[in-house]
Amino acid sequence: MKIAFRMDDITADMNWDNFLRMKELFDRYGIRPLLGVVPRSRDPKLNCGRAREDFWEYLVGLQEAGWTIAQHGCYHVYTTGKGGLFPLNLFSEYAGVPFEEQREKIRLGKRSLEEKGIETDIFMAPGHTYDKNTLRALRESGFCFLTDGFGREPYRREGLVFLPIAKKRSACFGPGEGYTTLVLHVNGMSPEEMDWYEGMFSRHREKLISYERLLELPVKERGFAGNLAEYLTAGGKRILVEMRSAGRA
Repeated sequence: MKIAFRMDDITADMNWDNFLRMKELFDRYGIRPLLGVVPRSRDPKLNCGRAREDFWEYLVGLQEAGWTIAQHGCYHVYTTGKGGLFPLNLFSEYAGVPFEEQREKIRLGKRSLEEKGIETDIFMAPGHTYDKNTLRALRESGFCFLTDGFGREPYRREGLVFLPIAKKRSACFGPGEGYTTLVLHVNGMSPEEMDWYEGMFSRHREKLISYERLLELPVKERGFAGNLAEYLTAGGKRILVEMRSAGRA
């Protein structure tokens, strides 16, 4: 299994100490991840410190250096309790919102990034949640890729290419071929978790790839059975996490 990486919740006022430590690790191994940039963050939970004044110029520089950028929603504010087509969570910025409102919010985020010099056709839904209206709005707004879903290879669904994420971290290191993406939330990463990644990079260097490689892979059409299996797996994973959290409470 080849492993790419995505870093969620990239904002001017994120946890820069954590981000820069992980960036040093990626640079050391020549790995370029996907950055999920929030165009107009209104989520106070993402405010981790003083905003970097050269944030947008810094991102443009990373993109020019080969890092890949995705639009991570618009405001990163959850407005519904819906899980949509991929119910890893029961909260969303998009799932359950009327189509026109979704499309306007997606286009606003896209314009905001373009005004800062960043162009992308990759979308990253906050909370991993989206519905059929989200997919339609993305198509009509010029997006081609969505970083989510489960599987061992990119697949096409309703005119978009999905780039799957890992069901769980340990599954990335077992036998078998394919591609996946590990999701990193650097704002809340502990020193121990970053130490784990440093050790993992050293042990599994041959498995690690830059995110741009995923965009070059052949794509297969995903049918009803595959979509249903994905939906049930995502819901089951959410329920299992909720049960474990309740048991620890």
